Amino acid sequence: MNVSTMFMSKQITQQPLINLPPARLNTNPFFKLRKEKVVIVIGATGTGKSRLSIDIATRFPAEVINSDKMQVYDGLDIVTNKITKQEQRGVPHHLLGVIDPLSDFSATNFSDMAMLSLDAISSHDRLPIVAGGSNSYIEALIDSKFRSKYECCFLWVDVSMHVLQSFVSERVDKMVAKGMVDEAEKYFDPARDYSRGIKRAIGVPEFDSYFRYKSLLDEEAQEKLLKESISKVKEHTCKLALRQLGKIQRLRNIKGWNIHRLDATEAFTKQGKEAEEAWNKLVTLPTTTIIDQFLHPNVVTTKLPTNLASLIGVPRKRTAAMAAATP
Repeated sequence: MNVSTMFMSKQITQQPLINLPPARLNTNPFFKLRKEKVVIVIGATGTGKSRLSIDIATRFPAEVINSDKMQVYDGLDIVTNKITKQEQRGVPHHLLGVIDPLSDFSATNFSDMAMLSLDAISSHDRLPIVAGGSNSYIEALIDSKFRSKYECCFLWVDVSMHVLQSFVSERVDKMVAKGMVDEAEKYFDPARDYSRGIKRAIGVPEFDSYFRYKSLLDEEAQEKLLKESISKVKEHTCKLALRQLGKIQRLRNIKGWNIHRLDATEAFTKQGKEAEEAWNKLVTLPTTTIIDQFLHPNVVTTKLPTNLASLIGVPRKRTAAMAAATP
């Protein structure tokens, strides 16, 4: 059954309820006048958006829709840092590695395909989680017909920029060790055209000079050129993170999006078990509370401490109201 058929099927099964008398509408627990709900995870590159989406999907029945403009393409799994099958932990993912790598895929294309995925996931009574770093894609989706059908909860995973830059540098080194350079060489373009499709990804054009001239150089010169190319990848990734951060601030402060900020900086400054504990405390636990409140706004199950509210960007007055409503 295709997506359109599933969505039409949902409409048909709900239609008889619309014809019920008002008195029965008000008492029928299966009749839904409310919009379907969606969680949207945003943040700069490297902050743990994919990790958080899996955390959510292991606590709520959910599926993930990728909103990273490079990860939507098939190929370059290392260069684009795609979440692996093992990391997905059985959680269904949509729009991940499904587009021809040499084709153009616009924000409008994403919006149209994401809406189909949202409808399909919601029709199975599962929570859609849109996760990725391409804020232009997210903005296009929200500004489309999305708001007429869906209500969303924005989660922003934030990490102090100087800490994130150090992490990004280390991550690029790990990507190189995994085979990033060999993978990128498959998309080397002798015509220097890196303006279309997956060839725009950071980690492809930066290696152009290395791929172009390495056969003409001795080993020492090759190594020097390779290091320069890797440095460019790190530099451009950090600049991308700054642009993404600026875009999130604009969406929050100018467009007025109600975004819950989760400060994960401490989790990135620790190692091993301590890092896991910090992530759970600063990201997973408050996220679970936020989503539970989002999905069940009339049911207050736990108090949200004022110090935790400050971590996730919840206004103090809201915390007080929640506490007062708790038995």
